[in-house]
Amino acid sequence: MPSPLATRSAPDNSVTAEVAARLTRLVRTLVARRRVHHVSAAVESGDGKLRWSGACAPASDEPVPRRDSPFFAASITKRFVIALVLQAHERGELELSAPITNYLPVETTAGLHVFRGTERTPEITVRHLASHTSGLPDHFGKRRSGPGLAEHLRAGRDQAWTFEDMLRVVREQQRPRFAPQDLSAPRQKARYSDTGFQLLIRILEAVTGRPFADLLADRITTPLRLTRTWLPGYPRLDTHTGPPLPLHSGRRRVEVPSLIESSNDLISTNHDLLTFQRALLAGEVLDHARSVDLLTERRNRLRDIPVLRYGLGTMVYTVGRLMTAGRPPLTLVGHSGATGTWLFHCPELDLHLAGTVDQVSGQALPFQLMARMLHAWRA
Repeated sequence: MPSPLATRSAPDNSVTAEVAARLTRLVRTLVARRRVHHVSAAVESGDGKLRWSGACAPASDEPVPRRDSPFFAASITKRFVIALVLQAHERGELELSAPITNYLPVETTAGLHVFRGTERTPEITVRHLASHTSGLPDHFGKRRSGPGLAEHLRAGRDQAWTFEDMLRVVREQQRPRFAPQDLSAPRQKARYSDTGFQLLIRILEAVTGRPFADLLADRITTPLRLTRTWLPGYPRLDTHTGPPLPLHSGRRRVEVPSLIESSNDLISTNHDLLTFQRALLAGEVLDHARSVDLLTERRNRLRDIPVLRYGLGTMVYTVGRLMTAGRPPLTLVGHSGATGTWLFHCPELDLHLAGTVDQVSGQALPFQLMARMLHAWRA
């Protein structure tokens, strides 16, 4: 017999009772029917006047997730990385069009992209990495022998790894998908590659002389007062924040602390993520409006995730008429994570959405849930 469910709504919710009821029913239904252990979600209008956040989990859990419950943000972190990259570009610390060999040592770049017998690494630019157009494989994905990190995650097997491990896997266990793309062409091939963003982090560290954790703190989390956002393994600003919500495989709890700490991905909360997104889009993180425009100036379809287009550290997803009850399509701009996390903005409705289902195989759930949340918001 299914265990009873408990729901929690934020005390400062300001939507109508009807909208709140629809959104609460939506998260309860997801937990009840999809064998998802818990959901934590938030929706806010662009001006901040209308907001709802809520959570659902088995009643036996203590505490039930709340608005300020931290969770593993996974690849939402790429939005923070690209913000740091564009800040560095504005400050003259790096050029988006510059080859990565200008910034990384030869022991890092040599033999990293050998396509059809030709070394192509010197052709890869910072922009290639940020737009998934370099052709580099995803070190998290399949290997020629043995399970990849994504398989370890899905199976709930903890696996620590280092930057050097990543380089070795890319060189010895994987092969490039295509040559670095001509970025002056109308269209480019694009395939998702976490490898590129790990390299971007090293480039940021090289050009600034600062560790990634310090850059995040100095340039983003401290100025925006994101006190409940931190890198695993590093001190947090708010020492009273409880532990992150646990990951699950269905209803089974999964413990992979070493894999999470190795990932360079953040722990955060819905409140902090929405604060960051609003600041990024409002030009508070970047000095020039042109820099914000670069996030979505070009949008290539991801060949391995064809429902998504990708700009610079930015996913673009279209919610079609079938999912909007026949109304005009809507657009979601932001980023999701492999563990069922999301941080997106819907420009047509000027809504911000954030949340998590904390599932080791939760990639598709955010897009299904966000489409239903948009419908519930305006039904």
